Amino acid sequence: MSVPVQLFTAVESHTIRFHQVQRGTDDRVRQKRVNERTGEEVPFEDVVKGYPTEDGGVIVEPKELEDIAPGRSRSLEIIGFVDLDQVEPVYLGDT
Repeated sequence: MSVPVQLFTAVESHTIRFHQVQRGTDDRVRQKRVNERTGEEVPFEDVVKGYPTEDGGVIVEPKELEDIAPGRSRSLEIIGFVDLDQVEPVYLGDT
């Protein structure tokens, strides 16, 4: 039997997150994925991982990365819970 759950962080982050804006305006500045050779923007779905070689390079597809990580699962088995006072505060922070 599977029971869907939603996880929440144990602490609230008080980190300030800044946006990049153009000086003198409130206009957001975004980063684009650009082909180094052509200078053209590349759609996110066309960006893959690759490793350079003497012959040009090797493309690594997401499925291949999943296949080389034996024992990984996309499911999580919860075997129990502990009381909050049993958790050291150092483990409650963000990483």
